[in-house]
Amino acid sequence: MTTIRDVAREAGVSIATVSRVLNNVGPVDEETRERVRHTARRLKYVPSALGRSLSMKKTDAIGLLLPDLFGEFFSEVLRGSDQTAQQAHYHLVVSSSHNNKEEIRAALTMMRGRVDGLVIMSPHIDAETLNENLPHSLPVVLLNCCVESDKFDSLNIDNYGGAFAMTRHLLEHGHRRVAIIKGTENNIDAAQRLRAYCDAMRQYGGELDERLQASGTFSEASGYDAATTLLELHPRPTAIFASNDSMAIGALSALRDKGVEVPQEIALAGFDDVPIAAYLTPTLTSVKVGIHRLGVRAIETLLHAVRNKNAHRKQQVVLPTELSLRESCGCPNATHRT
Repeated sequence: MTTIRDVAREAGVSIATVSRVLNNVGPVDEETRERVRHTARRLKYVPSALGRSLSMKKTDAIGLLLPDLFGEFFSEVLRGSDQTAQQAHYHLVVSSSHNNKEEIRAALTMMRGRVDGLVIMSPHIDAETLNENLPHSLPVVLLNCCVESDKFDSLNIDNYGGAFAMTRHLLEHGHRRVAIIKGTENNIDAAQRLRAYCDAMRQYGGELDERLQASGTFSEASGYDAATTLLELHPRPTAIFASNDSMAIGALSALRDKGVEVPQEIALAGFDDVPIAAYLTPTLTSVKVGIHRLGVRAIETLLHAVRNKNAHRKQQVVLPTELSLRESCGCPNATHRT
C-alpha cells in the first residue's frame, strides 16, 4: 500500500506538507499543493482514517444508539438522523442495544474514540453508565431517556400531554369505557402514557377499571392479543387507545378478524403517527410525534455541541405533540389538534 512517506518522496516535500495539503490546513503555496494532490492521485494514496482522526482529533462520524432497528418508528428516526448528518458531511454510525444493559455498555465502548458525538435513545440508560463508559468531553444527546442530569443535552417527547389529550378526545366523543393497551413494563414512555390515561379518565368521567388496562410490549402481536382479550369483557370497551401505533395496527387486525367494525362499534387510536397510519383502512387516529423531525432535531443538537467542543450550556427540551384525528375514532381525515 502507498504510504504518506511515498507521496512525500515522490512530490519532493516533507510528510508534514503532504498532511497539510490533504487535510486542507496550514499555509502551502498553490504550486506545491497541486503537485502533492497530483502525486497522491497518481499513486492512488488513501489516507488512513484512524491516523487522520488522531492527528485532527476529529472522526467526521457521529454515533446513534437505538433500542431497536425494527419498525417504522425507528426507521423514521434513523432517516431523519442520517439525512441531517450527511448534509453536515458526517457519517452516521448506528448500533442497537435491544434494551440490554450489557449491550448498551458494549455499544458505548465501541463508539468511544470512533465518533465526534453520540445520540442515545434507551429507556435503560442512566447517568452512572454514561459517566463510566464515556469521556466527559464527548458531546452526548439523550433522546427520550429517563436521565435526570443537566450534564447532557436531552430531547423528550411529551408523552403525558399527548396521551392525556387523546384519552380526553375519546371521552369527549361520548365514550366512557375507554381501554388502553399498555406499553412494555418498566418503560418510561409506557409509564407516562398510562399515567396520563388514568388522570384523564378520572378528570373527564371515564370508567377507571383495571380490566380495561391490557398488557402490551409495543409490538403488533401484543396489540392483537390485547385487543382479543379486551373483546372478551362484558360489557366491551367502546374505544381502545393503544400506547403506540404498532399495537394499534395489531389491534385493528384483531377487531377485523372478530368482525368488529371500527369506529362504528369500537373506536381506535394509537401513538406516534407513523407514516402508514394515514394509509390504513380505516385511517388511524394517532398522537403525532413528528418522528422524522425527532431524528433531525437530535443530530442538529449534537452538531451544535460538537462545534462548541461540548462547552455550551446544555438544554433539556420537551417536544410537543398534537392529535392526528382520522377515521378510526370517527373523525374526518387529516384533522389536527394540539
